[in-house]
Amino acid sequence: MTTKTKKSVTLDGMADADAPDEQEVVDRLARLLPPDRLQDALKGLKPDEITGTGGLLTQLAGRVIEAALGAEMTEHLGYPPGEAPPGGTGNMRNGSTGKTVQTDHGPVRIETPRDRQGTFEPQLVAKRQTRLAGLDEKILDLYAGGMTVRDIEAHLRSLYGTTAIGRDTISRVTDAVLADVEAWRHRPLEAVYPIVYLDALVVKVREDRSVQNRCCYLAIGVTVDGDREVLGIWWQETEGAKFWLAVLNDLNQRGVQDVLICCVDGLTGFPEAIEAVFPRAWVQTCIVHQIRSSMRYVAYQDRKKVAADLRPVYTAPNAEAAEHALGVFDQIWGAKYPMIAESWRARWEYITPFLSLPADLRKAVYTTNSIENLNRQIRKRIKTRGHFPDEQAATKLIYLAITRAEGKWQKAYNWTGALRGLKIHFGDRLPD
Repeated sequence: MTTKTKKSVTLDGMADADAPDEQEVVDRLARLLPPDRLQDALKGLKPDEITGTGGLLTQLAGRVIEAALGAEMTEHLGYPPGEAPPGGTGNMRNGSTGKTVQTDHGPVRIETPRDRQGTFEPQLVAKRQTRLAGLDEKILDLYAGGMTVRDIEAHLRSLYGTTAIGRDTISRVTDAVLADVEAWRHRPLEAVYPIVYLDALVVKVREDRSVQNRCCYLAIGVTVDGDREVLGIWWQETEGAKFWLAVLNDLNQRGVQDVLICCVDGLTGFPEAIEAVFPRAWVQTCIVHQIRSSMRYVAYQDRKKVAADLRPVYTAPNAEAAEHALGVFDQIWGAKYPMIAESWRARWEYITPFLSLPADLRKAVYTTNSIENLNRQIRKRIKTRGHFPDEQAATKLIYLAITRAEGKWQKAYNWTGALRGLKIHFGDRLPD
């Protein structure tokens, strides 16, 4: 049994393989709407009569859609309008059915052609479809920007003057993202990630008539090519090393065999959780987190001096020089702030790995800024919401925020130099 693949067609019936490029489309529109005729059509019209609901622009959109549907019907039947079927028998046109579709220009009334045998399946505006794809994208963009379903409904009503797109419709559009989220969360991953950043952020979610804090766990991986990608979203009541172990096991089951460097904050038990799944990984504690943690104990008048005296520790050329600098710091401030040096020494094993790396690679691993920047972008979108009705609603918005953030990301800074350092230190563990 063979299946026939239906081709999409252009306005003049050309199939995809013969589809015109952008300049050809512009030239055709220019022939269809010569400047002098267009000026005559616009003469005497008010702005609302051109761009408003039911205006000239909307009517033109309807004519273009109808022309494209007519071309699809011609492709389906195999002969143009006004002619008889080949051989005098066979399928033929059978009038049209009117319906209103919601577009970027507002509601547009169109006539969809029918065929006698009922086998025509339009592609541009499918049967029972009431919205063009562009409008769904606009709804998702508004949702990703942090607007609620109620806000989007009011915005579309004021913009297009339509009440046809209600909250139920908007919810269905945004719920369609959940299938993408599910596939994305279970997709196979690279076998080796040179660098992985791990962090969590707190999101407010309503549960049992009260608003609770939920931890959203995130991971960003840097590929061998220097591209960054978010590896997944996981939820838990609180942040803890025990659940991070479950996250790392999930990454392993999805294909990650080795991680060269894991960049994390100072969470207790985090290094042990990483080493349980990826025993050969270097665990690097975020220096920025460590400095912030140290400065919590410092009086305001001492902050600048303490920060300046800590700087030689994390800018030292190697671990031995860093240890000496920490000793000097402790001699100066140990009597007043003994807990600072104690905190650095307690995490020393996971603070100093980056000091053995070249400068290009140090910049990539000494801080978790990459994932902190992602967290900031997510917070910008969720702060207007206050809280979410459930975890699913929060997942939708965070996923949309991630996909839009990833679209703007560039390769890791000076990745070629960093890659040389990785090859020197990790050898065959870094794939060619």
